[in-house]
Amino acid sequence: MPNDRDPSAEARDTASAAPPAARPFVRATGQLAVDRAIAELRRGGLIAIRAGRDLDRLAVAAGSEMATRELMGQMSAIAGSEPRLVVTRNRAAVLGSGTAAPAISIALARTLDVDAVLDLSDPTRGAETPTGLTALPEREDTPAVAAVRLVKLARLLPSALVASVHGISASTITAWARERALLVVEAGEIERYAETSAHRLIRAASAKVPLADAELCELTAFRPMDGGTEHVAIRIGEPDSSAGPVLIRIHSACLTGDLLGSLRCDCGDQLRGAIREIAAAGGGVLLYLAQEGRDIGLINKLRAYSLQDLGADTVDANTTLGFDDDERVYFPAAEMLRQLGIDRVRLMTNNPAKIDQLAACGVEVAERVAHVFASNRHNERYLATKAARSGHMI
Repeated sequence: MPNDRDPSAEARDTASAAPPAARPFVRATGQLAVDRAIAELRRGGLIAIRAGRDLDRLAVAAGSEMATRELMGQMSAIAGSEPRLVVTRNRAAVLGSGTAAPAISIALARTLDVDAVLDLSDPTRGAETPTGLTALPEREDTPAVAAVRLVKLARLLPSALVASVHGISASTITAWARERALLVVEAGEIERYAETSAHRLIRAASAKVPLADAELCELTAFRPMDGGTEHVAIRIGEPDSSAGPVLIRIHSACLTGDLLGSLRCDCGDQLRGAIREIAAAGGGVLLYLAQEGRDIGLINKLRAYSLQDLGADTVDANTTLGFDDDERVYFPAAEMLRQLGIDRVRLMTNNPAKIDQLAACGVEVAERVAHVFASNRHNERYLATKAARSGHMI
């Protein structure tokens, strides 16, 4: 039965199935290993994850939305066990397997083909949930839970194919991986990645860029060392941190709202409104973070939109996909402010979570400045949901 999702799948499968000797082994450690693992998963490849107190638990993993027959067969051959599907607690609840564990594993019987894996991973495919699934909770310190965290970082659907490797001691994992040309990443490094990678932001370049609502303006780009999209600080007017807390806005990138003028959200209004208000106040900083769709990525945001079109609200759409309501972290914002010499702020926001997270990152929030704009018929429900379910002060 054909199961390729697009014309490029055949080429990807051929590359994935190449003999290990055809791919060079490069040992990477720490955050560099996580960087490379993210890239490998996004291209549909396999990685190995080690976890546990002694780092002696080992598994081969891949993003479930990249599944093909060839990839799953390769996983079985390398690991010596059948792959299973690991989904988050939120996705498990939708599939009828509620749990307090961070994730569950679903055994993949041979009757479950690749299409079934994709159906279980992606609710936008509209398939019915198979009956008789065998689901087991996963402990926090397992390669399976780390794999789900890693596919989130890769902006894939938050579910992974995982095949456990047995009979390998901690001291021989590196040699085992070298023989199979597999990148090995540690679970602890994945867990610490968001905070650690923020400290590696490089203040790369600045330039004066007059804006329509703020002619006295300078943009500073911060390059992440993982090779991802740059964050940008927009310095408006003449902010002076020595004179008191600086007026700032933390704005997550929204291609549809900021660039295309989408009416489904209020992001475009908030962006342009913040620039006008900061300019009128005499100066401040807008941090434009590469955190599309509450940091689930553009593709997953569009998937969430399709679920909203079927009746879900913005919270349920995210959790149905398997994400949390809001996946954003504010370590990058805090690091950008640090490099700009700002440690006390007046924060333009309606979101109390931003206040708490920024304070937890060492930035003093001296005042919350309300930032509310009128709704339209397309985003009324969205704004009401943010207030009722996410605690936004609208």
